[in-house]
Amino acid sequence: MGKDMEVAEQGSFSAKDYHDPPPAPLVDPAELGKWSFYRALIAEFIATLLFLYITVLTVIGYKSQTDPAINADACGGVGILGIAWAFGGMIFVLVYCTAGISGGHINPAVTFGLFLARKVSLIRAVMYMVAQCLGAICGVGLVKTFQNSYYDRYGGGANELAAGYSTGTGLGAEIIGTFVLVYTVFSATDPKRSARDSHVPVLAPLPIGFAVFMVHLATIPVTGTGINPARSLGAAVIYNQKKAWDDQWIFWVGPFVGAALAAFYHQFVLRAAAAKALGSFRSSSRV
Repeated sequence: MGKDMEVAEQGSFSAKDYHDPPPAPLVDPAELGKWSFYRALIAEFIATLLFLYITVLTVIGYKSQTDPAINADACGGVGILGIAWAFGGMIFVLVYCTAGISGGHINPAVTFGLFLARKVSLIRAVMYMVAQCLGAICGVGLVKTFQNSYYDRYGGGANELAAGYSTGTGLGAEIIGTFVLVYTVFSATDPKRSARDSHVPVLAPLPIGFAVFMVHLATIPVTGTGINPARSLGAAVIYNQKKAWDDQWIFWVGPFVGAALAAFYHQFVLRAAAAKALGSFRSSSRV
């Protein structure tokens, strides 16, 4: 019995044994010479392309199935619940597929939050955002190619502030929605949790996808749910209508502010990064 207790104590996780991984360099030119960097860019591009293709196609399909102008069934189609599942389910699938290659960001707001937390370098963050936006444009372009007769008629899946809602309400919905998503990303991928619980890396895509699902349920009636600037930009570029462009800033400012708040909350409040840095500074000054 005593021997079993000793083995259990040796195998258990201790906070004292854990050390935070070093922060990513702000600028790392060496990345540009590595194939793994370009492989990650390709993964982000393809993942965002597939994400927009499936989700925007779902939105247009739902609207075409419930269009009163053609005497469609108002209760037909997948409904808002189905649209939310399409977005959340695709994020779950794509994060699971690409997490080991690129980290499975698929969203400039997620990349921005991770950059602020020094999880990725500036070069990687910028190039990821470019790949994500290009992938989103191509994904929506495929939707228009295959559904040309329905695409413009049913709004192109573009994010727009719904009638009856103020700009402040829309902006607030995007900030809070993105905060929920990015906070979940930080929590699900926290290296301290991964060190303590071996199952966490495997399950990480599930809460991330579920966060996307829940946020869509809440904010589809308000903004159509952006929380992903690449998603909003891709649809706006292909749809190319004035209302979509007029509201576009909401779907960049809101998600970036929400991501920044989530990064600050997780790093400096929950993980107490500022307190740790101050403690290290005091220890070194005493020496």
